[in-house]
Order: sequence, then C-alpha cells, then structure tokens
Amino acid sequence: ISICRDLPNIEVITFSVNGISDLEPLNQCRNLSELYLRKNNIASLNELFYLKNLPRLRVLWLSENPCCGLDPHRYRMTVLRNLPSLQKLDNQAVTEEELSQALVDGEEITAPPARRSVENGCPESTESSAAESTTETESELLNFSLEETNKIREELGMKPVPRDKFSSFSPRDADCNRKKRNNVLNAILLLMKELDAEGLEIVQQTVGRRLQAFRKKELQEE
Repeated sequence: ISICRDLPNIEVITFSVNGISDLEPLNQCRNLSELYLRKNNIASLNELFYLKNLPRLRVLWLSENPCCGLDPHRYRMTVLRNLPSLQKLDNQAVTEEELSQALVDGEEITAPPARRSVENGCPESTESSAAESTTETESELLNFSLEETNKIREELGMKPVPRDKFSSFSPRDADCNRKKRNNVLNAILLLMKELDAEGLEIVQQTVGRRLQAFRKKELQEE
C-alpha cells in the first residue's frame, strides 16, 4: 500500500484481502473516489483519520476488518460521521437520515491511531492468521477479487480477466510471496492509469516481448 504515496492522482484503489493494517499512505490521494479494503487487518476506526481529507471519496468498502467490531450500527455511524461525503459504504447506499443520525451516534475521530509494529502486506501475528481462516469459500473470495480487478481494468480501457485465468493470482494464497505478487499486480494496474499514450505503448511492447519469451520457453519444455 506504500506505493499509493507516489500516486496522488489515483481514483480507484482495491486492496481487499491483503493483510493491510495502516491507511496512512492514502492520506495524499486527493482524487481518490473509490476505496476497497474489505477483509484486511485494520484494527482501529482511528485509521479513518487518514481518509478525512480526501474530498472526492464516495465509495468505501471496509467490512470484515477487526475495526468493525461487534456493533454494526456504531461502526457505520462512526464511519459516516467522519466521512459524510460517502455515497456507498460496504456496498450499501448512504441515506440522508443516516448522515443525520451519525452526528448523534457516531464517534468523532480527531487523531490517528498509535503505530503498530506489524508491517503491511505480510503480517506474522496469530491474529492475522486467524482472520484469514474464515468460513468464506475460495470461490466467493475469487469472485469478489475478480470483480474489483476487472473494475480497475475497465477504468483503464482493458478487457476483463476471465475467471479461469484469475485463479493464478488469487488473494487467498496463504504464503507471503504470493501476496506480494498480488500487490505488485495491483500496483502495476494502478500505475498504468498515470501513463500517457506513449508510455502505454512502451508497456505494451515490453509485455509483448515478455509473453513471447514465456511462450518460447513453454514450447521448449514441451
């Protein structure tokens, strides 16, 4: 997620199921409009402090993080009190009545959370391991991640990824190396949106050469 510090103009970020615990790198993404952080390791709602100054943020998916707690009403009210510009929270539309109620039932967040020692992207605590061991099926996780990835690809004018081609970079992979590969893939997709036509042509040529090399290698192995 630290890559976001270098992407101030990014508009859509999807980092669901990635062991993220710290939202500070998003603080300068002033053009961010959609943020998908479902099923991470965000422990405190005080992390919302880093999102309060993002004027264009309209969609936030934060469910299934430890910060949601056991009281869904208090959680939703606190999020909406601190991010009143949201139009959708956790795939549910925000109403004017909720925004008014949030001023009464929500908690105002005025300071960032205390720093933690766990690094983003590959936490080693037993809590993170337990968070990953849920009853949600592999198929459900893949479908959700595939939907988010294809949303980014659509923004970039790219063709959607077929489901049978998606399992190779499933965010459900337990080992840290696979998670890092996921993060690299997301970062590449996000960075591509910052490129002009000339830059995209260079990427296309480089990818073409890499694919040819892989295919040649596969033929030799056969």
